[in-house]
Amino acid sequence: MRTLCLSVVGASFATAAFAQSTTPLPPIDSVAGAITVNVAEFATIPDFGGIAARMMHLVDEPGTRRLFVSDMRGPLYSISYDGKLVTLYINTADSAYGQVVQAQGRERGIQSFAFHPQFSQAGAPGYGKFYTWVDLRDNTAPVDFRPTGGNNTHHTALLEWTAKTPAAATYDGGPPRELFRFEQPFANHNGGMVAFNPLARPGTPEFGLMYVGIGDGGSGGDPQGLAQNLGNGFGKIFRIDPLGKNSANGKYGIPATNPFANGQKPGALGEIYAYGVRNPQRFGWDPANGTMYFAEIGQNIVEEVSVVTAGANLGWNVWEGSFRYAGRGGVDVSNPRADPTMVFPVVEYQHADPLFQRQVAATGIHVFRSDAVPALRNKVLFGDNPSGELFWFDADNPPQGGSAGIHRVLLQSGSDAPKNLLTLIREKNAQQGKQPAGRADLRFGAATDGRVFLLNKADGTIRVLAR
Repeated sequence: MRTLCLSVVGASFATAAFAQSTTPLPPIDSVAGAITVNVAEFATIPDFGGIAARMMHLVDEPGTRRLFVSDMRGPLYSISYDGKLVTLYINTADSAYGQVVQAQGRERGIQSFAFHPQFSQAGAPGYGKFYTWVDLRDNTAPVDFRPTGGNNTHHTALLEWTAKTPAAATYDGGPPRELFRFEQPFANHNGGMVAFNPLARPGTPEFGLMYVGIGDGGSGGDPQGLAQNLGNGFGKIFRIDPLGKNSANGKYGIPATNPFANGQKPGALGEIYAYGVRNPQRFGWDPANGTMYFAEIGQNIVEEVSVVTAGANLGWNVWEGSFRYAGRGGVDVSNPRADPTMVFPVVEYQHADPLFQRQVAATGIHVFRSDAVPALRNKVLFGDNPSGELFWFDADNPPQGGSAGIHRVLLQSGSDAPKNLLTLIREKNAQQGKQPAGRADLRFGAATDGRVFLLNKADGTIRVLAR
């Protein structure tokens, strides 16, 4: 259990008095630089309990030549590369595995999953192993990381599963091994993505290391100041070795190359790779140069995409995007990007942008370096979760903040006019005889051959971007 309270940055310099009612960023130009790409339906994931699959994450497991997609409520499905065969690989919420998934609301459930890069390599340490980052109803078990206060609403745990026969149609292993567990003070901002860097090659220090996105504990405004507290696990991106044993609980490893490992900063957790994040839902790597990008869901004003480097302070809750955070009422626009010790966004957009009508939340990330969709080559693709809007910016000459470098990606389905994902979902809902979705809940997935897939939580349809 960790309860250190090392504050590396004091309380926000801004106060409510500095909050500006004016919008800090110009609106996204919805015309200039817009690209239209084809989109097609790829696979259908079945309803679960009579409700559309809450698809959260899709990954390619090349060793067994299958795609996998998760439903936040517990199921993990395998999908053939042509999309025609969908199989329930495992329901992780099955009582036989001893885990009761907490999936109430939109933000809880299976946050993410990842296959060890040695999953299909017989005799390797990671053979048969995959991981789920999941919210659990049991909030009485011992925890490894806790907030400085709060209600203990539920727990979030990183679990390791081991299949006996990785290529089998369905999971044939036993209950999971728990690596670590967080006590959650609020019901939102529970977790984010888990992933192994797909660019790491066997024999290199990065190979087999897992990145874990961890929210700031929830509520709003990071009320406990956890994201800037290096002695606390909330509001961080961890990098761990899931097969190691040198952590405090002996269940995972802390890489010696981590920026705060081996006491390099007294009181700081060695697991931390980067900090100062609010709700780090998605991240990804540029295959051309290794740059790691992540999409950060903002508070009430700014959504952002930033570059992540070892030891980076990404600002929250001192900064929201390029602007000093001034409480839940706004930001101080008077002196943007003023602190050279912070890592500021490459692109950002405001909640008040006329392109959006309701809630706003950045999601992503995929860096196109393949010819799978030629129009998107050498572009960073991200999106807005509720609206289903897709965007791109230049991967070779990334912007230095603001919204000027953001351009739309519109979806062409058949002979219809180009549109965004939410419109496509609503059209599908009409075909299904369902009420039109109020939001898209957009997520991305990718295959090793360069294909990119669009997920949502309203119509059970996985779509693929096409030429």
